[in-house]
Amino acid sequence: MERQLYGYRRENGKVGIRNHVVILPVDDISNAACEQVANQIQGTLALPHAYGRLQYGEDLDLHFRTMIGTGSNPNVAAVVVIGIEENWSKQIADGIAETGKPVAYFSIERNGDLETIRKASWKAKEFVQWASELRTEPVELGDLTVSIKCGESDTTTGLGSCPTVGVTIDRLLDSGATVFFGETSELTGGEHIIAGRMATPQLKEQFMNTYNKYVGQIESQGVDLLGSQPTQGNITGGLSTIEEKALGNIEKTGTKEVIGVLKPAEAPKDGSGLYFMDTSSAAAECITLMAAAGAVVHFFPTGQGNIIGNPIEPVIKLTANPITASTMSEHIDVDVKGLLSRELTLPEAGDSLMECLVRTVNGRLTSAEALGHKEFVMTKLYPSA
Repeated sequence: MERQLYGYRRENGKVGIRNHVVILPVDDISNAACEQVANQIQGTLALPHAYGRLQYGEDLDLHFRTMIGTGSNPNVAAVVVIGIEENWSKQIADGIAETGKPVAYFSIERNGDLETIRKASWKAKEFVQWASELRTEPVELGDLTVSIKCGESDTTTGLGSCPTVGVTIDRLLDSGATVFFGETSELTGGEHIIAGRMATPQLKEQFMNTYNKYVGQIESQGVDLLGSQPTQGNITGGLSTIEEKALGNIEKTGTKEVIGVLKPAEAPKDGSGLYFMDTSSAAAECITLMAAAGAVVHFFPTGQGNIIGNPIEPVIKLTANPITASTMSEHIDVDVKGLLSRELTLPEAGDSLMECLVRTVNGRLTSAEALGHKEFVMTKLYPSA
């Protein structure tokens, strides 16, 4: 497939495929002000969330990394940051400003909601008019950062939609793209496969330490994932254990070596390639973290049907389940059920997904975007003070 791609090349050289102006709340009590600004200024996007107060330690570090990373995502043209306190608002704005993109910050203390909304609205208007004149330019597949995660898995996921993503990921990596995968707990029973694909012994050790720490946290609550199946949808779809689920899950990662192990929301520093990111298996949390690390488009294979979207990272959904393709067709971007009936080969399924990727990069809305799914869910590591 030969077709020119077009994207927004940002000030730091990264390539985005959307052009959002984000109104970013530092904390939960700044949500209302951000939403008011977004209501006033068309073409802006508020990202309300539930956290940002009395967090500390590693949990606070993750909060700031997610906030700064979200604003830094190449799909974002400019950012207005609003927080209750000036110092945290400035810290997040300064982090985003390192990308070179326009950013401004406002604090509600000593100003109140109304004055903050007034000033932030003026700046948001300026940013959205500036962003509206930006134009796309020719880009390459190798300029893209792609994330992957599956959801509501069943037997068709491991047999059809995940292998389709896998062959597509191999093509993207061959083209020089960067790819994130995660879902730490749902590698259970197949973690040795991922460990064996680590590029160095040091990375293998880092990955296994990350995996064991995550699973150890689960086991500390009296839960053993081995031989179990955590979701009703998986059971309905014919999966009997998490090991079965993991083997299907791993299919979507392709066959290439893994060149890095990332913290949640951590942007890679070692160049293009395949990276493992330590994430929850909860769809909205996982995609939010990967978008914060710089992913600009997401592949989401599903079996029983999942309706997840993200406000700044388009989510391309595919299924090989004929029932899901029929009953939830409005959510499905790529139908590969022909794999199971042998009317479609795996390379042909990969061609269909690549075609959808190209069209999405060039501006076509995904089903999740068209339906207004904007699930933005922060990850919290432990209770606040």
